[in-house]
Amino acid sequence: MTSSSRVIAQQPALASPASPASPASPASPASPAGPVSPAQSELLPTPTGSVTSESSCGCQLPNQTCQHCQSSCNACLMGVDCQLHCGAEARWADMRRMNFSGYGPGGYAGPSRYAHLKTYRLRPGDNLQVIYLITRRQQSGKYRLTPGDEIMIESLTDPDLNRGSFERGLEIQPDGTISVRLLGQLRATGLTVSQLREMLEERYKKHYDEPSIDVTPVRTNRLADDIRNTVGGQSGLNAQFIDVVVAPDGKIRLPGIGGLCVQGMSLPELKKEVNLRYQELVVGLETEPILRQQAAHNIYVLGQVGQPGRYQLDSPTTVLGSIALAGGHVPDANMRQVVIFRRAEDWRLISTMLDLQGAVFGKRPTPADEIWLRDGDVVIVPERPIVRWDNWIDQVFTRGVYGIVPVMFGGD
Repeated sequence: MTSSSRVIAQQPALASPASPASPASPASPASPAGPVSPAQSELLPTPTGSVTSESSCGCQLPNQTCQHCQSSCNACLMGVDCQLHCGAEARWADMRRMNFSGYGPGGYAGPSRYAHLKTYRLRPGDNLQVIYLITRRQQSGKYRLTPGDEIMIESLTDPDLNRGSFERGLEIQPDGTISVRLLGQLRATGLTVSQLREMLEERYKKHYDEPSIDVTPVRTNRLADDIRNTVGGQSGLNAQFIDVVVAPDGKIRLPGIGGLCVQGMSLPELKKEVNLRYQELVVGLETEPILRQQAAHNIYVLGQVGQPGRYQLDSPTTVLGSIALAGGHVPDANMRQVVIFRRAEDWRLISTMLDLQGAVFGKRPTPADEIWLRDGDVVIVPERPIVRWDNWIDQVFTRGVYGIVPVMFGGD
């Protein structure tokens, strides 16, 4: 028989298990679980008397079909999900088949997950950029005159009452007053143009039967120009924004407004508050606050770790993650009594003690003590009791009593 005929003769042996000529027979419970690792197969007990079937990926599944092994390249792994145990801590005996390769080579980027915080609240040290926008949006209500505005006063009865022109109007003084003929100084700030005209008309009736006074605004909203010049310069070529840092007292200072307490505000709340403050002063000016940089979020890891010190939190970090940042725990570390010191919202001190030894030894798949850390947390990894006892003996006896009064054993 030639080699080609031998190959043809072997082809029936490669028939698919789904073929009618070779019906699938129940697999033995003692048979290996395909791609499941030996360590996982030891932790997964096989129910006695259960009927198992072999899926297309080779997984041995009791009375079910593997839903995660859609490709021969994806291994069917075992895992534990804390969500399936109603808040109770799961054990390795609770393992079930899970898809650990759903993102394939894109797993380094990971899923989007949920937002770290529902709403970020400002705190001291945050760096804000406040952008000033010139808007033509119509405001509710009529415009009220402010210091620096220029107006023109005309009288059809007596041209000598005229004050100001289109080229250079009568400017409202910083004290909010204007000077007109026969009447002297009058307060104009806070009035609309029509209210100022009615007031002048009424006052001049003491001197004229029909004064026929008319008031025309020449330049208005000058305070908005002053604020914009303060922010971007008089040339208008510079960027119209300023950078401010939230002070330790929780306040920032803005042109025209002064001090404003922003600690605990969200960015939308800050935008609303700042724009309301400016609307009381000027028209046509809006702001848009942007968080440029958060204040530093630090934790402190002390005790039996490789590199004790202060570490900055750039992403959500757990207790074991912080210990890993500090170079991991040393052999003398007591992972059963890891202490966390924390400051609450009112700065009172609270603390807890965590048992992470089972997690480090791989005996607890979803350790309840693996909690998220907050800014300012202090993580202390103490020594084991036997190590403290050895150190006490060394200090009291070896370096203490025996170091002062040496004791000789043996000899004359």
